[in-house]
Amino acid sequence: MSQGKFRHFTVMAVVIANMVGTGVFTSLGFQLLDIRSGFVLLALWVVGGLAAVCGAMTYAELGAAMPRSGGEYNFLTRIYHPAVGFVSGWVSATVGFAGPTALAAMTFAAYATSVFETESNLWLERMLAAGLVIALTLVHASNRRNSGSLQLVFTILKVAIIVVFCTAAYFAIDTPQSITFLPVSGDGALLTSGTFAVALIYVSFAYTGWNAATYLSSELEDAQRTLPWILMGGTLVVMSLYVALNFTFLYTTPMDAMVGQVEVGYIAAETAFGNLGGRFTGLVLAMLLVSTVSAMTMAGPRVIQVIGEDFPALKLLGKTNKDGIPAIAICIQSTIALLFVFSSTFESVLVFSGFTLALSSFATVSGIFVLRWRQPDLPRPYKTFMYPIPPLIYLALTGWTLAFVLINRPVEGLFGLGIIGMGLLLYYLSSLKNE
Repeated sequence: MSQGKFRHFTVMAVVIANMVGTGVFTSLGFQLLDIRSGFVLLALWVVGGLAAVCGAMTYAELGAAMPRSGGEYNFLTRIYHPAVGFVSGWVSATVGFAGPTALAAMTFAAYATSVFETESNLWLERMLAAGLVIALTLVHASNRRNSGSLQLVFTILKVAIIVVFCTAAYFAIDTPQSITFLPVSGDGALLTSGTFAVALIYVSFAYTGWNAATYLSSELEDAQRTLPWILMGGTLVVMSLYVALNFTFLYTTPMDAMVGQVEVGYIAAETAFGNLGGRFTGLVLAMLLVSTVSAMTMAGPRVIQVIGEDFPALKLLGKTNKDGIPAIAICIQSTIALLFVFSSTFESVLVFSGFTLALSSFATVSGIFVLRWRQPDLPRPYKTFMYPIPPLIYLALTGWTLAFVLINRPVEGLFGLGIIGMGLLLYYLSSLKNE
């Protein structure tokens, strides 16, 4: 029986791959509906990256002090109450990972079909998305060697292709777009407006995944020493890639061509490289999303597994195969993702998933203050640099975004709160059964 550990390079690959995917290849089209300033559009990605880095610095302290797989479920159980942790795990199991997995698979299918210049075929796209989810489920439910190697290879390819794409597109354009990336009159007011906050909804979703390493803490070599650097290093790499990608999109492609469009990467590639080059690049970008689906399929089920280990009434969820892989949990998450693929629209899943994940991370980052107050003597191999500034920055930016989701997208926001209520009900039913 092999019960080995994941190397830190593999786990950093999970962090990077969890973030770089659906959000950055689709968000710009939605942001352009209300914002046309190059400076403000790039500022969105810098501000979102700042929030993610501050969140990662905070999670690094929590993860080093409480090194167990399960992410927010583990943290919130120990900081607040098992009911709070259970609800967080319930959110992760139902929409937190399954939703983004479905979105990445749907984006993969949209990019893959667009390169053939055929009429939009929703059924074909859904079948392609479902096929990708099923294939990766079979790989990750087998053994750790296949799982870790696949993730590392796809992530290295993803970063390399993005760098090559940005460089090639920059030099391929003879006449760049007449857009300035320096601040102009009116940008200051826009940066503090509700429009900017709403646009951050999409950006925060794109950065979702910076906390992925905490879901694999128990399976990471020397977790207390390496986890902080994995979280912060992976997040900084992704912020650099995001700014470079969006600069490239705006530098090469007319804004009007991307407004409201999902496949902005394909549109930018076609503008920079022509029809044939654009179609090839679009197919390559579609393949990048395989890494995102893979990372979500790898990390998310560990939350379901830990819930099964802690609640006897749900012990089936915690079972592993002979290689220590939570195959049942992986299959459950993928089944929920398939339900999203076949039943929901892209934008509704995006906003709903982003809102629920942000709520969970907001509660977790707040927990650093509670933990320091309640357990000041708890061993902390890593302490958040410049504490308490990073958690306060994260809470301010995330709280601002959550408030505007409830104001501007109340249906998705209230549905997220309803999922939390269902989680609380399930917790108490499970507790009664355990007594």
